[in-house]
Amino acid sequence: MRLAFCLFRYFPFGGLQRDFMRIAQECIKRGHIVDVYTMSWEGEFEPGLAIRTLKVKGLSNHSRREDFVRQLQPFLQQNHYDLVVGFNKMPGLDVYYAADICYQAKARTARRWWYRLTQRYRHNIDYEKAVFSVAAKTDILLIAKKQQAEFQHYYHTEDKRFHLLPPGIDKDRKAPANAKAIQEKVREAHAIGKNDFLLLMVGSGFKTKGVDRTLLAYAALPPHLKKRSRVMIIGNDNAKPFERQAKQLGILENIIFLGGRKDVPDFLLAADLLLHPAYHENTGTVLLEAVVAGLPVLTTDVCGYASYIHNANAGVVLPSPFKQEQFNQTLVDMLSSEERDVWHRNGLEYANHADIYSMPERAVLIIESLR
Repeated sequence: MRLAFCLFRYFPFGGLQRDFMRIAQECIKRGHIVDVYTMSWEGEFEPGLAIRTLKVKGLSNHSRREDFVRQLQPFLQQNHYDLVVGFNKMPGLDVYYAADICYQAKARTARRWWYRLTQRYRHNIDYEKAVFSVAAKTDILLIAKKQQAEFQHYYHTEDKRFHLLPPGIDKDRKAPANAKAIQEKVREAHAIGKNDFLLLMVGSGFKTKGVDRTLLAYAALPPHLKKRSRVMIIGNDNAKPFERQAKQLGILENIIFLGGRKDVPDFLLAADLLLHPAYHENTGTVLLEAVVAGLPVLTTDVCGYASYIHNANAGVVLPSPFKQEQFNQTLVDMLSSEERDVWHRNGLEYANHADIYSMPERAVLIIESLR
């Protein structure tokens, strides 16, 4: 098969982008030709992928995306692809990998009414309708079951167009035989004592992931826990607003922004707790990555993969609506609890039997079936 893969932006540390790359690699492995169209490519070029970067114009994100879609159409028509696969919502897709939440649901539940009068809203809704409306023919690769109900509530999308995938975390997130040595190396490199706590956050999109909530919780720790704890935040985003917040809270010296990194698995092994108090999160792949590394998790139930924390009994999931005081107290309780060892062992055991690795293979099988 000859496939066109379309996404607005590629960078190596985004969850959507990592999923795109793993599906593309699996397609190539199975003998398919994959041409990639994007507005921006950061990082190394993948062998076997033909990457075309379209130089777009526009002052706003939505105007640049519209220009991208306009420029894309002639390439799709000329090359007669078997299928056009999109990793962002846009017109003209045969298959859409649903990494993003339902925009209409967010606009109507988390925004004020006047937001729905903006051009940005109209653009995003038009592109969402192009994928999910009953007039569309796009098949949807679903990575969180709860998504389907939201999309069908607003667009009445037919059941037959949804294809649910299992999670697809990298097996290199599992704790290796030398996990203890890696843990000690990372902690020593960052001057974290054996009796200190390393609190970890991972993910681009600091606002969405709830970095502000973590900073408030750290600032509220009792003195005896605060002086033993440090927060490390890994992700490709603008840290300045949160550095200002940390400075105002008087905790900046113990908050470390590490940027995007390739050695995330090492930090998952080295940390004592993963914090993920997200405002909204389609899946939350890092939750599962932490579980299989044996790292206990404190997260919120808005994450699509939060149920796996329950299933594995590998941490605590806070219910909605979010309450900062509850998050603060739960952090104290988890740092003070001997159950962290239980959560650690449960995660390692879960890693050995759960079907949480096969998303790319299943996605490609579905793509092949839709030809």
